Amino acid sequence: MAALSAGHFATDFANGALPALLPFFVDRFSLSYTLAAALMLASAASSSLIQPLFGAWSDRRGALWLLPTGVAVAGIGIAVAAASPSYWLVVLLVVVSGFGVAAYHPEGSKFAAYASGRRRASGMSLFSIGGNVGYALGPTATTPLVLAFGLTGGLLLAVPCLVVAALLLAAVPFLGSFAPESGARSVAGEDRPGALALLLGVIAFRSVAWFGLITFVPLWEVSLGHSKSHGSHLLSLMLLAGGLGTLAAGPIADRLGRRPVLVASMLFVGPLTLAYVLVGGVLGAVALALVGVCVISTFGVTMVMSQEYLPRRIGMASGLSIGLSIGLGGIAAIALGALADSVDLRTAMYAAAAAAVPGFVLAALLPSSRASRRLTPEPVV
Repeated sequence: MAALSAGHFATDFANGALPALLPFFVDRFSLSYTLAAALMLASAASSSLIQPLFGAWSDRRGALWLLPTGVAVAGIGIAVAAASPSYWLVVLLVVVSGFGVAAYHPEGSKFAAYASGRRRASGMSLFSIGGNVGYALGPTATTPLVLAFGLTGGLLLAVPCLVVAALLLAAVPFLGSFAPESGARSVAGEDRPGALALLLGVIAFRSVAWFGLITFVPLWEVSLGHSKSHGSHLLSLMLLAGGLGTLAAGPIADRLGRRPVLVASMLFVGPLTLAYVLVGGVLGAVALALVGVCVISTFGVTMVMSQEYLPRRIGMASGLSIGLSIGLGGIAAIALGALADSVDLRTAMYAAAAAAVPGFVLAALLPSSRASRRLTPEPVV
């Protein structure tokens, strides 16, 4: 599990660097809010929307080589993007980095599920926290590098990803030991695509609110007269608080059920986002940190729920829950950027907060997911 969590850390570290780079790209290329948000869309589309394809491949054939390869591509792509001389080359390299992220997640989450046994929410939380911490440290590491060395300093972002990719390559034989013997069959239960569709709706609306924040928190703070570093620090605070919340959410979900944890978290996302925008200061920062707890801590919970709703195709379930639905939410980032350009950034922040409301309604309609069965692995050819 440690190796898989490290890989999750590295891919999301690369992914998390992009929001911190946005203010620097805005200055360098004189971007509008819409064009800045388009970079988030490029990242979301490439890292998320194609994940179900990798998930289907994982279910049919298995592809452990995607783990080190995905980490390396994610890191190299975002590092070279930081130093690129044109906006459209940045877009292209952000897409390349996103492909690496998309390649890693379904296979990584599938093997994390195999290793978790009956305490799947707890196990998936350990897998998720690697990604959460990586995404939080991405902005923290990126801003000082760029301030110290310019955008070419972003090339150093590839270093931790390449180190982890090498470790994963060495760990592939060990990870392969979790694979079942050829001919094994899944007896995990029946698929419930209707329940999964409802859950994907929850994740998509949660992602609208989430992408609104990770895209615009740094830009919002700059618009208030604060420094780029201040905005990046607040973003990291939100992400790190969410990572800590993940440690508690998994065991609570194993004990009380996945659905109650998800419903309760969605209830508070909108009001806390409004508190951040309207109150500001220390109280606003606390509210933003609590938004991170509510959103990030349930990433692992919804991943487990998707696998329990679609137990015969857990690679596909993982790709849909952490890929397609999140990517659809990311598409809304460009709409929020257009709203910020046509009205103002404050209105876009309000719209991001409002997106949590239908997410809460759909979460309340979810049926319970199976929590008691041990996952039986599928064959890897």
